[in-house]
Amino acid sequence: MTTDSTPHPFGTDINEAALITRFDACRSWEERYRQLILLSKSLPPLPEAYRQQQIELPGCENRVWLGYQRQADGSLHFYGDSDGRIVRGMLAIILTAVEGKTPPALQQSDPLALFERLGLRAELSASRAGGLAALAGRIHDIAGQES
Repeated sequence: MTTDSTPHPFGTDINEAALITRFDACRSWEERYRQLILLSKSLPPLPEAYRQQQIELPGCENRVWLGYQRQADGSLHFYGDSDGRIVRGMLAIILTAVEGKTPPALQQSDPLALFERLGLRAELSASRAGGLAALAGRIHDIAGQES
């Protein structure tokens, strides 16, 4: 666990309902892809000091970091970054799905369900789908550690 937080708009200013509205307006995979790129631009870059090896996910094509901080109310604040634009957009969606939830709530939820609802999951390459599964696994591991 890192002892400092990094603010981002996902799960607060940009919530699941806003993403659903945004992606429901898309009529093609290309439009959804464009939305992922736009979301990636809304994710603040993670300062180098936070790009620590212990929060880097192994086995991903792009470098991906996912860290968290436990809040005073018991909820978890997640933050992350990636070297790839599309992966950054996918990370933004995951952050929207998990931000501010408690460890028990995270253990009982599927952080990837929002991808299905947004019409993204079926269009992902095998390597990106594997990366998403690794992110979901890391979130469940964190929730288990913090319960």
